[in-house]
Amino acid sequence: MTDTASAPQRPRVKLKPKANARAIRHGFPWVYANELVTDRRTRKLAPGTLAVLEDEAMRPLGLVSVNPDSKIIGRMLDRNPEAQIDQAWFEARLSRAQEMRTQLYDAPFYRLVHAEADGLPGIVIDRFGDSCVVQPNAAWAEAHLEALTAALATVTGAEVILKNASGRTRGLEGLDDVNATLQGETPDAPVPVQMNGATYMADLTGGQKTGLFFDQRENHAFAARLVAPGARVLDVFSHVGGFGLAMLAAGAAEATCVDGSAAALDLAGQGAAASGWQDRFTARQGDAFDVLAALGSEGAQFDVVICDPPAFAPSKNALEAGLRAYERVAKLAAPLVAPGGYLGLCSCSHAADLTRFRNASARGIGKAGRRGQLIHTGYAGPDHPQMPQLAESGYLKAVFFRLD
Repeated sequence: MTDTASAPQRPRVKLKPKANARAIRHGFPWVYANELVTDRRTRKLAPGTLAVLEDEAMRPLGLVSVNPDSKIIGRMLDRNPEAQIDQAWFEARLSRAQEMRTQLYDAPFYRLVHAEADGLPGIVIDRFGDSCVVQPNAAWAEAHLEALTAALATVTGAEVILKNASGRTRGLEGLDDVNATLQGETPDAPVPVQMNGATYMADLTGGQKTGLFFDQRENHAFAARLVAPGARVLDVFSHVGGFGLAMLAAGAAEATCVDGSAAALDLAGQGAAASGWQDRFTARQGDAFDVLAALGSEGAQFDVVICDPPAFAPSKNALEAGLRAYERVAKLAAPLVAPGGYLGLCSCSHAADLTRFRNASARGIGKAGRRGQLIHTGYAGPDHPQMPQLAESGYLKAVFFRLD
């Protein structure tokens, strides 16, 4: 679908008098449902419809996509209310995004588009060499998928473009969960990705999210700096071995990866084998909390322990329960760290800000009878830029402690 409507033909939607129009003018990209005048005409707009957003004085603020079925009823696409959302528009946004990544990374393996922060609200694109995986997590992106795909192929030269429809966000937008191959042939084997001296195997069609978590790249590198020759390391909630393989590359004598997914651990093992470290790699499948408790009962000790769980607090309603879960992870993990060793704890919950997460982690360490120095705080890499006006874009936090 290509946007061919001119500004006078587009529907117009208006902020309520008490809505914060100033925040929109200053760059906030969302309009919540309780901020917009939702008369019968607005409620009848199809999800993904493009409209001109006006303030209460009927002054245009920009071009938004509208989804009456979503709590985020409007997403700012362009400050120019007359902008045409076509292939050329997408190419301009994608080219700007790729320009920065090309400067930052030697190889084309990175997050190419980080949604609002790259001017493409609700769209995530990860690049794996000649393949790209697109997550169109907003109704307007789904409606313009054809133009987006064509632009992506033009800008990147990608031979394979896949649509990943997993994740709770699409459900909140009223979208389906059906994956698709948008261009090229569906890959039948994992894609090897070189990062931090290790080889990771990314399953672009059957893995979690887009197949690999590029956001932890810099935190993997920091964890690798904590590894002394002969170190024993533990990577809990390891997925495809993110931290474990990076620490093996740094000279760890052995790495144990723990995850609930047998498929993810198999990919981690393939990555270790591709790097020539299969004899130093161990996988342990099971519920992470149960495995941490079992390792504690066994008296196991490691020089570096990293825990990178899923989002325990994906929303404000889940915040308190999520913080308790993060505290529990720290309490179970801390006894496994040898004296003078290191504990890294991560959170990808945007609802749990850094202060709350750090405090929950410190409480857990204290309840385990350990004390430690906070030596480093990490975030997502620069291919996951933050939008200063949108706290959700800075979701990832990692805190590293040295324990007594």
